Amino acid sequence: MLSVEPGDPRAPGPRALLEASHALMHALFPAEECYGLPIDDLCGEDVAFFTARAVRDTAILGVGALAIRPGYGEVKAMFTAPDAREQGVGASLLRRIEDEARARALPCLRLETGKGLDAAMRLYRRHGFAPCGIFGDYRPNETSVYMEKPLNEG
Repeated sequence: MLSVEPGDPRAPGPRALLEASHALMHALFPAEECYGLPIDDLCGEDVAFFTARAVRDTAILGVGALAIRPGYGEVKAMFTAPDAREQGVGASLLRRIEDEARARALPCLRLETGKGLDAAMRLYRRHGFAPCGIFGDYRPNETSVYMEKPLNEG
């Protein structure tokens, strides 16, 4: 069973995962096409940052954040430790981010991910995200995929 709760991105466990995520993105994509938020930005008042861990364990298995934007929420900093993948960590984080967005009455969630991150795109599609156009401050490029999920009930 997993516990997803607010966390501090500067704490050792979350920081290690965020640094691993940033390193992986920079290994896969050109630097100008890497849009991860710096750790200090994840501490801002406009960001809700979450950690996932196994109940009765202190090891952080995954991280994710909701960035509050004008008119929407953006999923940021989603990363699961390699040895914890395919155990529901990403899904649990995404549900918590969506719950937070709904609690803040945001009309939709958006995200940017990269071509070739197939497991991430499968996760997002399973949770109701669909492709959308570019948004926010992103710049057109060859590697980004943009997705959106409406949060308003029928």
